[in-house]
Amino acid sequence: MKKLLVLFFFMVAGYVLYSQDTKETKKPAYEFEIVKEVKTTPVKNQFRSGTCWSFSALSFLESEMLRMGKPEVNLSEAWIIRHAYSDKAVEYVRWHGHLNFAGGGGFHDVTHTIKKYGIVPEEIYSGLNYGTEKYVHGEFDAVLKGYMDQVILNKNKELSTAWHRGFEGILDAYFGEKPEKFTYKGKEYTPQTFAAEYTGINPDDYIEISSFTHHPYYEQFILEVPDNWMYGTVYNVTLEDFIEIIDNSINKGYSVAWGGDVSEKGFSWKNGVAIVPDAEYEETSGTDKERLTGLTTKEKNEILYSFERPLKELDITAELRQKEFDNYKTTDDHGMHIVGIAKDQMGNKFYKVKNSWDIDNPYQGYIFMSEAFIKFKVTDIMVHKDVIPAKITKKLGL
Repeated sequence: MKKLLVLFFFMVAGYVLYSQDTKETKKPAYEFEIVKEVKTTPVKNQFRSGTCWSFSALSFLESEMLRMGKPEVNLSEAWIIRHAYSDKAVEYVRWHGHLNFAGGGGFHDVTHTIKKYGIVPEEIYSGLNYGTEKYVHGEFDAVLKGYMDQVILNKNKELSTAWHRGFEGILDAYFGEKPEKFTYKGKEYTPQTFAAEYTGINPDDYIEISSFTHHPYYEQFILEVPDNWMYGTVYNVTLEDFIEIIDNSINKGYSVAWGGDVSEKGFSWKNGVAIVPDAEYEETSGTDKERLTGLTTKEKNEILYSFERPLKELDITAELRQKEFDNYKTTDDHGMHIVGIAKDQMGNKFYKVKNSWDIDNPYQGYIFMSEAFIKFKVTDIMVHKDVIPAKITKKLGL
């Protein structure tokens, strides 16, 4: 009996070791080669908050600092979020509550806040004043919204002079009081002097670009997405020019802040890939026709979005992306940071994109996004105006 138990033990141990070895040596379906990549700061974690816009834009600006030869610094997302909420509250009252009052925002919120209020390092203002070590904003967002909804009810028939001080008091309670001065690396700063002297960031150097057909090309328009509470404008360019601007940015050593939709089945965080498979092509291509013909839509999707191998992707046109936007299938639900260009084993172009969902995916917090996905699901980007090719700059009147 003992011999049998010993034999059984070694058989199980051998199987476990074999299984682990097989799992560890299994190659990923996609193999990426980096073509060009810019310097970045470590991946952060927005956790349970709708603040991707602050994380992605500050990641973008941190890379800008590195590009300019500045020291690496972790800028405070909470500083931006707090001031954006404060300004948003004023607008919410101005518009009698007819404004999207939530945790979302846009890239221009960040540059606007830095220009108006300065910026501080994360270690000076973490915003974690409510008993957790990570961002958890469910209660915070609800409390702010509830407070503001009572203000605009105007039960006194005249708004008090205290409502905004009360709002700031809630921000103080959850985020902590704002520092007027602080010492960093042995030198004293105000938020404004830190922004100007230490970061070297000039908010006026950054512009937002989009590509839609419902507005004239090479003109500015207010991007019609719910989180654009500031009614920020974007420059409208053709889809071809849009991709050229992104590529030119990376190739010149600049990065790109990316806003768009990640609700598609082709966006797979666990696989670290975002693609737009061409279903029609797959249904008529060799052995895939045999696999897909006669299957239900669910069964086809399981094959198309299995991420087991590179697939031919949909040819994205301006008309197709416009249709997705018009039908609410492309929304402004996430912001990320494009930091590089790559290619898969088939030679297809991808972009290396930094996320703010911690590092628990195959690429330690990054995802590889195909050019088709970028074209299909982007709403807008923020870039340094110097990266825009001269011929496009002329058309935009910059």
